[in-house]
Amino acid sequence: MADVIFREAVRSDLPTIIALLADDVLGSTRDIPEVDEAYERAFADIAADPRNQQMVAERAGEVVGCLQITYIPGLGRHGAERALVESVRVRSDLRGQGLGRLFMQWAIDQARRRGCALVQLTSDKSRADAHRFYRTLGFAPTHDGFKLALPRQSPPPR
Repeated sequence: MADVIFREAVRSDLPTIIALLADDVLGSTRDIPEVDEAYERAFADIAADPRNQQMVAERAGEVVGCLQITYIPGLGRHGAERALVESVRVRSDLRGQGLGRLFMQWAIDQARRRGCALVQLTSDKSRADAHRFYRTLGFAPTHDGFKLALPRQSPPPR
């Protein structure tokens, strides 16, 4: 996987990122595999926010993976920032070849360079393979996470 680069996503990557998110057992129930106004708005918001990075893994000119890192300021841990990693995906035909490991190690290194006190993520309880993978990277299931799904509403005008 020496031929893989990790870079900030650009607008033209959006269709591939969305397809990666939707090409998943859980993602297929939450995401639609086509660019619409909601995805456009979210991508623009991420790109404009210095505490967010939408990253892609690129190999031979093709986007083959994605993840988002959000840097969260906080008073806990003596005011340390933490990095939240979300929406990690590797193209299905490349899974199990080490790309996800390289990408996650890259994300951890980014957080370390930024001075974050920890890297955190959540993973759906049904994702046993993902849980094993994250454990091999040193992540520990130290907390129970709780989520409250809210009905989708139109965003307020800007």
